[in-house]
Amino acid sequence: MRIKQAGLQQSMSRKGNCWDNASIESFFGHMKDDLDETTSLTFEELQAQIEEYIHFYNSERFQWELKQMTPDEYRSHLLAV
Repeated sequence: MRIKQAGLQQSMSRKGNCWDNASIESFFGHMKDDLDETTSLTFEELQAQIEEYIHFYNSERFQWELKQMTPDEYRSHLLAV
């Protein structure tokens, strides 16, 4: 109920299929390591910090699994091939 009240949509994967959530679990693992959420005093500050991290993760953070490219660069690379 709280999820809907917050305007969010819950995602449910198929039972027993761990690969459905692998990419988002990887993202959250990195975010927990990289982000210091204790510096946020309000929900709005935390939301802004998370949005900044998402931009950093997609546009600036190189990843070994993506041929040492950022996710944005890798998507562009795949579209060009």
